[in-house]
Amino acid sequence: MNRKYLFYFFFIALGIIFLIRLFNIQVLDDGYKIAAENNATRRMPQYAPRGYIFDRNGKLLVANQIVYDLMVVPRQIVDLDTNSFCQLLQIEKEDLIARINKAKKYSYYKPTLFYKMISRQDYAKMQGKLYKYQGFYTQKRLIRNYPEKSAANVLGFIGEVNTNFILQNPTYQMGDLVGKAGIDKSYEDVLKGSGGIKYVMVDNHNREKGSFLNGRYDTLAVPGFDVNSSIDLELQKYGEYLMHGKRGSVVAIEPSSGEILALVTSPSYDPNLLVGRERSKNYNLLDADSLNKPLYDRAILAEYPPGSPFKLVNALIGLQEGVITEQTSFTCNHGFRAGRLHVACHCGGGSFSLLRSISKSCNNYYCSVFKKIVEKYPTGREGVDAWSNHVKSFGLGKFLNNDLPTGRKGLVPDANYYERHYGNKNVRALNVISLGIGQGELLVTPIQLANLSAVIANRGYYITPHIVKMIDGKPITDSNLTKKRYTTIDKKYFEPVVEGMHMVFESGTARYSRLEGLPMCGKTGTAENPHGQDHSIFLAFAPKDDPKIAIAIIVENGYWGSRWAAPIASLMMEQYINDTVTRPHIEKRMYEGVLYEEYKKQLMEKYKTDTLFIPNF
Repeated sequence: MNRKYLFYFFFIALGIIFLIRLFNIQVLDDGYKIAAENNATRRMPQYAPRGYIFDRNGKLLVANQIVYDLMVVPRQIVDLDTNSFCQLLQIEKEDLIARINKAKKYSYYKPTLFYKMISRQDYAKMQGKLYKYQGFYTQKRLIRNYPEKSAANVLGFIGEVNTNFILQNPTYQMGDLVGKAGIDKSYEDVLKGSGGIKYVMVDNHNREKGSFLNGRYDTLAVPGFDVNSSIDLELQKYGEYLMHGKRGSVVAIEPSSGEILALVTSPSYDPNLLVGRERSKNYNLLDADSLNKPLYDRAILAEYPPGSPFKLVNALIGLQEGVITEQTSFTCNHGFRAGRLHVACHCGGGSFSLLRSISKSCNNYYCSVFKKIVEKYPTGREGVDAWSNHVKSFGLGKFLNNDLPTGRKGLVPDANYYERHYGNKNVRALNVISLGIGQGELLVTPIQLANLSAVIANRGYYITPHIVKMIDGKPITDSNLTKKRYTTIDKKYFEPVVEGMHMVFESGTARYSRLEGLPMCGKTGTAENPHGQDHSIFLAFAPKDDPKIAIAIIVENGYWGSRWAAPIASLMMEQYINDTVTRPHIEKRMYEGVLYEEYKKQLMEKYKTDTLFIPNF
């Protein structure tokens, strides 16, 4: 080909390419048009509505409400009347200047959050005046709303993401809200949804004039899924009512499913305190209450020695190991004795079979059983390890791996534990005899104790306790939360223990909490507390032969199990199963039985030698 024609062809082709590109820019692609009109448009984030949270019966627990964020574009501020603007927002002039300077440091040109979460009522007051202040505009967002002043520890709360969170979760942006506790945290991915963008036209006073290009570039926010918790709202509220004036917890579980029916921590707080612009201030006030600890979820975080309810576990291990039978008896002479060792007992003395030892809570019986378990093996190390493995099969001494955002594993010691902590290479039963009655190094959380009750109710297995029942109207399918987990104890050994627990109500330590017509099974406990009065503990389930509810109560500094914990458990089981309470005198005594004086006494004991701080009561 002639070089001259090749040269012409090259320039003609280049011209065609430029014409196509120019046509694309001016006709097909609105990108440059958008950039040119940026001064007249506003990019508005569309926050996704978080999914609602309901109780197991469909009662609304958590909804959303609209608030407004006041945004600022520093370069657009013109002749700001600071005095009137401060009056409009009810802020000091120094605060106004500091906020503007902070926005300038971020960007002169980009919108920056100036004043967050203005309520609908306050927005209505300022809406008609805001146009006077160029550079400022509002945008909607959604925050949580709690129709019920209950279950704060279960539901949790949301808060703004920080830089560290965004670095680990790049799908979030500054200003986004995320679950910080409770269901809102553990089910964040389900509840959060996904945000969108809306472009609007604005005039020179920043007033919205309609959608930009009929919403061509808008993207819709996708709401999060709704969640049905396993909580029974009425039972939860009733538990909070009965725990009035007390520190402690109530955990109730449906044994057949592992669903948590109530998760009470006391004292608690109104979840609406951690909503909106006052959230940070209220959180700091609640967090500063180091005595009552309302933000501390005792139901899943507090660890206690289990006390006498743990005798049920030792009874089952003794039966499984073949060191006792249902007919095995021990004679109690006011406690267990071995040489100079004496473990006191208040059962009244005499000869005790297995069933009677449970109903009367005989310390001597279970020290003797524990000793037999350990000494069955050639060495104390082997015996303690065999015992420890049995105990852990009940879900004790380990994380339950449930769907709660936090928790503690408690402590079930083994031979290695004693060697590490005490240098005791020759552990023997008598060295650790207090394990026989649920004391010593043993620690459990209230939810583990309730799960223990569910294990016995199910005659040998449990389903991981969990707080959510359905997502988007469909039952949960996570196998970790639905499969049965069996203990190392054969099913046949549970029946005599269940019968002994029934006798606790019929003729034993909880007989005054008995209810005619509803066969209940339980076990009282009084856990030693080195920091004050002993804790009142009780675990139970009902009905005896077709359990619908398993429950554990711990009342801190409540003296003994039958005083507070047993009546509360009995009332809650009656309320849940019969949907009514027929013993208002007990109900009244539980509500009015506050322990403030006991807690004051404990506090004074703590500070009695402190010359710098004397609490003012």
